[in-house]
Amino acid sequence: MAETSKVAYVFPGQGSQKIGMGLDLYHNHSSAREVFDEADAALGFPLSRLCFEGPEEELRKTKNAQPAILVVSITCLRAAQEVGNRDLPPPTFVAGHSLGEYTALVAADALSISDAVILTRERGRLMYEAGQRNPGSMLAVIGLDEQAVEDVCLHSKTEISNVNCPGQIVISGAIDALAEAGELAKMKGARRLIPLKVSGAFHSALMGPIIAEFSEVVSSFIFHPPAIPIIANVAAQPLTDSKSIKEELLKQLRSCIQWQKSVEYMIHSGVTAFYEIGHGTVLTGLIKRINPEAQTFNISGTEDIMQVIN
Repeated sequence: MAETSKVAYVFPGQGSQKIGMGLDLYHNHSSAREVFDEADAALGFPLSRLCFEGPEEELRKTKNAQPAILVVSITCLRAAQEVGNRDLPPPTFVAGHSLGEYTALVAADALSISDAVILTRERGRLMYEAGQRNPGSMLAVIGLDEQAVEDVCLHSKTEISNVNCPGQIVISGAIDALAEAGELAKMKGARRLIPLKVSGAFHSALMGPIIAEFSEVVSSFIFHPPAIPIIANVAAQPLTDSKSIKEELLKQLRSCIQWQKSVEYMIHSGVTAFYEIGHGTVLTGLIKRINPEAQTFNISGTEDIMQVIN
């Protein structure tokens, strides 16, 4: 890789969880064990065992999935840094998809691991609670542009909640409204509709009832100015101070995740290589659809680390 090239680390969001994730890292890297141990101590229960053994129904619960995914992503990062030392290129930017933004905060030294797992567990608990108060869900629309999906939302009282890449947009809303939106999207030529397995209409106005309580939660934690610029989900611009970080965390709970714009910002700023750090390869696929020329690497376990570093 040329010395002038820039690198970004990106971190996955909810939905990437799987039983067994992080287990090989725990066995093979002392830095990974330290992260899991710190998370278990902060939460007061063995999150590590839930990651390694399940049961799947418990791991999938929003309040568990969110801290679990964050912890596994950080173990991947720490293990890669432990093995790679100077061979792992440092990032110019970090970013994460929805929940992954909290992982990016840890990677940028803006938030401690202990605080991050507690905060994401509370975030997950409240998001589930919002879904109970205002039942809703999310639907991925494949094959329509943003203008067409906006028109669908306008006529179905739903909202765009994720713009992931060209031709992949997620909408959120009440159950009946999503059903209507799906029919409208089919009429407009959508190639595929994928219901997401989530407990509520995340990143929409239906999260409104929990904003005040979540604001109090966020205010109780200490955030530091990030050592690395974090590309915000909502504005797709760098977060560089603690005040803007807190504002972003509240906004992204009920606002659209602008992942495509975030990636485009990093590419326009000179990033040529993206390292997806954490379980799964979802973000790699999205990045390739946004810009096929971008280099992508995955670090989700010990084998990946050895391939990337060597």
